Amino acid sequence: MKQVLMYTGDYCPHCEAAKALLESKKVKIKEIDIWKSEEKRAEMQKRTGGAKTIPQIFIGDLYVGGNDELQALNREGKLDPLLK
Repeated sequence: MKQVLMYTGDYCPHCEAAKALLESKKVKIKEIDIWKSEEKRAEMQKRTGGAKTIPQIFIGDLYVGGNDELQALNREGKLDPLLK
């Protein structure tokens, strides 16, 4: 499986929903808490083209977007192939 990187933060229900979906698929997630590091927040914004909301999710080198986009990929049957 590809590595999943998720920029997250404390008290984020969208982050929890994304994590729950990925964990249900037995995906290991590397989390980066942007509230604990200004440098990591800047990194997230640079990698995403300026996104300021969390979560921001990458599968391998592919930028997925946030929880809504992740859930849509799953509903459309496109998430599992991306994870392989």
